Amino acid sequence: MSARVEFFFDLSSPWTYLAFTNLWPMLNRTGTQAQLRPILVGGVFNAVNPSVYAAREMTDNRKLAHSWKVLKDWAALAGVEMNFPSQWHPAKSVNAMRFACALEEDQSALRAFANAAFESYFGCQENLDDPAVLAAVADGLGLNGAALLAAAQTDAVKARLRANTEEVIARGGYGSPTIFVDGTDMYFGNDQLPLIEAALKRAE
Repeated sequence: MSARVEFFFDLSSPWTYLAFTNLWPMLNRTGTQAQLRPILVGGVFNAVNPSVYAAREMTDNRKLAHSWKVLKDWAALAGVEMNFPSQWHPAKSVNAMRFACALEEDQSALRAFANAAFESYFGCQENLDDPAVLAAVADGLGLNGAALLAAAQTDAVKARLRANTEEVIARGGYGSPTIFVDGTDMYFGNDQLPLIEAALKRAE
């Protein structure tokens, strides 16, 4: 059975970590499968959502300041460790997302790697863009970190990451996570997961 849910994601986003964590219980409740699609969220922002950068530079951004409190509340509810922001914020994620793209054909391995990479960055405050950290994360899962590092540097994987990023932009996405139900029904972010669950149940 093909996946009804597509989850376009970047590992540098704390809200994506929450959505990723909360996604699987929802899929279990609805008997639904998901396909994980790695993207480079910086490429999305550059193309269609540059206001994100302007918001970060505002010294008195009350919405952004309050969002840190809400983030911690969501993390407590999801049961994840959220030591964020760290010295690496905002993180470069191109290396991490190339690792993810190298695993995209093996969705089970990609899910395990994504979860461990999220924990590395948001829990342990490790550098998400350090290839040695990423290889160690992979090795800790029984994957071949050195082989993944080599694959992540190939033109084919780089092209795949660009293609995924261009695809989510073309389909209307503007950040991470962008989630599609049945191909065309688009949602964004952790807080819209209840809407996704409702949509899946309506279509049963």
